[in-house]
Amino acid sequence: MASLPYADVDSSLRALAGRAEGFGRLSVGGLHGPVYCVSTLADDGPGSLREGCRRKEPLWIVFEVSGVICLSSYLSVSSYKTIDGRGQRIKLTGKGLRLKECEHIIICNLEFEGGRGHDVDGIQIKPNSRHIWIDRCSLRDYDDGLIDITRQSTDITISRCYFTRHDKTMLIGADPSHIGDRCIRVTIHHCFFDGTRQRHPRVRFGKVHLYNNYTRNWGIYAVCASVEAQAADLEEAKTGVVRSEGDSFLNGAQACSVTGVGEECVFHPSKFYPTWTMEAPSDSLKNVLQICTGWQSICRPAEQTVIS
Repeated sequence: MASLPYADVDSSLRALAGRAEGFGRLSVGGLHGPVYCVSTLADDGPGSLREGCRRKEPLWIVFEVSGVICLSSYLSVSSYKTIDGRGQRIKLTGKGLRLKECEHIIICNLEFEGGRGHDVDGIQIKPNSRHIWIDRCSLRDYDDGLIDITRQSTDITISRCYFTRHDKTMLIGADPSHIGDRCIRVTIHHCFFDGTRQRHPRVRFGKVHLYNNYTRNWGIYAVCASVEAQAADLEEAKTGVVRSEGDSFLNGAQACSVTGVGEECVFHPSKFYPTWTMEAPSDSLKNVLQICTGWQSICRPAEQTVIS
């Protein structure tokens, strides 16, 4: 594999902004704000992650500490924020992030593990949130989902993330009665689903583009599309419509054929964005995805103008 998508973005701190592929490509996060340094692992208070996320102005949030932040409640993220874990190793546990009625969020290089409680997701995106990029995060072992995208949230990219030790991994569109979710548009690429049981993702309504993902040792099913879902490069349909192209099915995995519908019923990503970085399925690609997804031990690029 010659290179991963956006391989150059670690050369400078803010080079991430606007570099997502797919539906979340317009997200700039906290590009136009100062840097906010997280200096404590406390759940709240001065210098905490929660304090930075609640501020209304754009911020590029970085970490001066490594360790575990135990969240006693969902951590709500306001608009125009980048939560950038490069340079440190931060694990969120207890609860997760909530992206509610916000826009332009980038979440990069964090770990999520051990979320407990009813309806507790690692990253919960609802309602009416848009222009979101989740990149190089590791997620496992939450009581509900790892990433849920519902209630008219749209224009989202999930890239190079690692999912493991979980049952209902990713839900897109929560309920057949929520017809407003027809607006949902999500791109999922270069992710590694490692022994997660189902929902890679489960889709209701909306449009989802998947490419160059590796799903290993799934339990019930890999991908499910239903209730008006339009999915490109998926494998199952029941009242949804699916196009699968160039996928590699191994060890008995099978694609469910779609009959009685025309290709014109399924969207093509080129109608929404001009390019994306895709390779044919191969052992080389599998090996790269096992190494280069999830949290990465990488340095944080230098940046001037710091506030705390």
